[in-house]
Amino acid sequence: MRKSNREAAADEAEIDLTPMLDVVFIMLIFFIVVASFLKEAGIEMNRPDSNQNPPESDASSIVVTITGDNQIWMENRRIDIRAIRANIARLLAEDPEQSFTVKTEPGATAGTLLEVGDAAREAGVKQVNWPAEEKK
Repeated sequence: MRKSNREAAADEAEIDLTPMLDVVFIMLIFFIVVASFLKEAGIEMNRPDSNQNPPESDASSIVVTITGDNQIWMENRRIDIRAIRANIARLLAEDPEQSFTVKTEPGATAGTLLEVGDAAREAGVKQVNWPAEEKK
């Protein structure tokens, strides 16, 4: 008789997972909502319209050119990505009011552009300018 009572009690004992699933879904919704309000740090980039005249000439600006095969050129010489920060910091030390311009050629990857932008930010650049593409 005892044996049958134990088996009956074991069969009746079940864990209801519905409240746990409710809590998990509420947490998921909370994290999705919170993640949408997070503001990521970055560099403000200006890309003027192509019909406007550029506000500053390249002579008073630090110009970095990224070629189609992801080579980085600065001051008419090729620069390694690891040396870009030091070169920008050196030029900013000479004239802190210089603007910073990144020119890209078709075929340059966004990863290289981001690496140059990160290096510029670490060197102390406040704003990055992108020249508008010329319409042909």
